Amino acid sequence: MDGDKDNRDLYSGMIRLHILHHAEHEAIFGAGMAEELARHGYKISPGTLYPILHGLEKRGYLKSEEERSGKSIRRLYRITAPGRRALKTAKLRVRELFGELIEGK
Repeated sequence: MDGDKDNRDLYSGMIRLHILHHAEHEAIFGAGMAEELARHGYKISPGTLYPILHGLEKRGYLKSEEERSGKSIRRLYRITAPGRRALKTAKLRVRELFGELIEGK
């Protein structure tokens, strides 16, 4: 999505949904999530990603904790019950939007 910076605000919600989706399945961390998002075409800098993670945590959708791995410390994020509920509702809305945008329903 290089060269698509003018439309960045359109994708910010999808990035948040990607994050919640992956956090629902396992604990995530910033660098790993940046790699995953890049696989989907979202080239996101740490200066953009970490405020998103912090915002999702502030809203109560994620909870973080530090984990030591050898000499390094990594902040892991896990989805919360409110995050699961929000993701469930978002999936329904995305499915409906997909029907309108792609399937013409």
